[in-house]
Amino acid sequence: MNIEGEEMRKPIRLIAAACSNMGIGKNGHLPWSLPKEFQFFLDTITAVSAPGKKNLIVWGRVSWFSCPEMIFPLANCLNLVLSRKLSALPPRAHYLCKDFGSIIHLASEPPLCHTVETIWILGGPEVYKESLEHPWCDLIYLTDIMADFDCDVFFPKFDRSVFRKQKGFPGVPDEIHEENGIKFQFQVFKKEA
Repeated sequence: MNIEGEEMRKPIRLIAAACSNMGIGKNGHLPWSLPKEFQFFLDTITAVSAPGKKNLIVWGRVSWFSCPEMIFPLANCLNLVLSRKLSALPPRAHYLCKDFGSIIHLASEPPLCHTVETIWILGGPEVYKESLEHPWCDLIYLTDIMADFDCDVFFPKFDRSVFRKQKGFPGVPDEIHEENGIKFQFQVFKKEA
């Protein structure tokens, strides 16, 4: 890749919460209610370093349609839905892509290359899996929900010798939290060079 192309490189970061068996959802919804954890998720994906910057938020089709409408609009965010099935842009979305390569192209070419700071991946499992394999993927924000839940979708396995759990990661509390009788802990895994 040339120097100019390198400058257009954007960090790809995954964010999810998973229970003991790595489950992340059931019937298109979260199987738990953890408002503090959800607020951390929102604060993380909407944070940018400077006014005018935006994050590109990538949703799989099922994730997009299962998200509560009340969270929109998301500050500092451009919503992209990744779907091979949809032919029209869904309401509240800014972009629709058919494949992962199109997302990379969109984020690294003008005009978005000058605006987009981070590409956040919000699921589902196939989108996470493809993102993990991309060379721009550097961080996984994965909240450990310390309980068992019946789930039908799961966070994909990833190589924990490549993505190493961080201690004292900036902006991420280390302590174990409890809400509605459920313990959870924020975690960040960083790709080792």
